[in-house]
Amino acid sequence: MQNPYDFSNRSALITGAASGIGAACARWLDARSIGTLILVDRDEAGLAALDLGCKVEAHAADVSDESFWNSLDANLDSLDHAIVNAGIGAFAPFAEHSFEDWRKVMSVNLDGAFLTLRTALRAMKKSGGGSAVLVASITGHKAVPAIGAYGVAKAGVSHMARIAAAESAADSIRVNAIAPGGVDTAIWDTGEAFQKMVEEQGREAALAALAVGTPRGKLATSEEIAGNIGYLLSDAAANVTGTVHISDGGFSL
Repeated sequence: MQNPYDFSNRSALITGAASGIGAACARWLDARSIGTLILVDRDEAGLAALDLGCKVEAHAADVSDESFWNSLDANLDSLDHAIVNAGIGAFAPFAEHSFEDWRKVMSVNLDGAFLTLRTALRAMKKSGGGSAVLVASITGHKAVPAIGAYGVAKAGVSHMARIAAAESAADSIRVNAIAPGGVDTAIWDTGEAFQKMVEEQGREAALAALAVGTPRGKLATSEEIAGNIGYLLSDAAANVTGTVHISDGGFSL
């Protein structure tokens, strides 16, 4: 019986690949014999620091830059998998949000997801099929105060995955989304409230405080979420498309 987690001779595109969930996904696929990884992130040094054994094509680029994707489109003849992961945070109630910050979040988290997915679907269609996972968030399903722009964008990402799944099934392309709860990544470090918590009690205690209200009692690791994404990409999930897999430690209960 063929191993459903064998990614030999396959290719995968990952955005936001220099750290956090994206980097964990790159390592997960590398450990399962992926042939080629196409990695995209603004952090060129972070991409260069990844220690991977597979063939790597790294691009230091902003996912909201359509000209980058148009260029990649012209040179990407085939693709088996995509992880649409790049995202940024913004922490403020709607009444205190600047339009500039709102547009910045939408540009990266929603427009960037669309541009990534469009390129991936075109390449997978040339390949005769594939699978994609879009990284959404539980904040796109459960109302969480003071993170509205992020939550609205991620709600759009979840629905984007469902629509793309309906459009792409005839081309043997599966599209799913994952909606994590709190994950220990650098995205928290951009929030002033979290920065203050770290100054007062240290990062580990601050992360533990963020997990209050989550039945599991702690945030997920990037590696745990990468494992969930890997399943959705893999042949083990051959009958799974158009889903939003919630992986939040029970936060949404």
